[in-house]
Amino acid sequence: MTDANPVTAIVSLDLKRYLGRWYEICRLPLKWEDEAATDITAQYSLESGGKIRVDNRCFDAEGKPAQSIGEAVPVNEGQSQLKVSFLPQGLRWLPFTKGDYWVLKLDPGYRLSLVGTPDRAHLWLLAREPDVDAAEKEAYLAEARRQGFDLSGLITPRHTGRDVTDELLGQHA
Repeated sequence: MTDANPVTAIVSLDLKRYLGRWYEICRLPLKWEDEAATDITAQYSLESGGKIRVDNRCFDAEGKPAQSIGEAVPVNEGQSQLKVSFLPQGLRWLPFTKGDYWVLKLDPGYRLSLVGTPDRAHLWLLAREPDVDAAEKEAYLAEARRQGFDLSGLITPRHTGRDVTDELLGQHA
């Protein structure tokens, strides 16, 4: 069975411009992410061989700092479709352990990014700042709806201004 309206990524992504810090504005539920987590950020940095280091951080429901390190690899010519793994480095070779990360909508200034999976199970709205204009947010969510995402379970994490620093992570290791 083929999808009459498949999910489509943007044509091309300038990975170097995409690097840096992003704040999670909203997302569909994830079984591995605490629904009560706050101050969720993702830091993307370039590694050798064109791979992207993904450093996700947040405060969990108990207020403890948490971190998850992953690796992303572009899989299409335009670099807008990536495969991501959060398994330990030694296990990343295993098949079926990588998730899709497709950039579905991106503003020209690389300030807002709508990311989803082709099966419509996962969706994130990311921004360079912790707060987004309501009209801009709605325009990005409208694109998600247009591509067939069900947003009824959308989660909007709080941003309190706290930052999960390396020092905080070291204190709770």
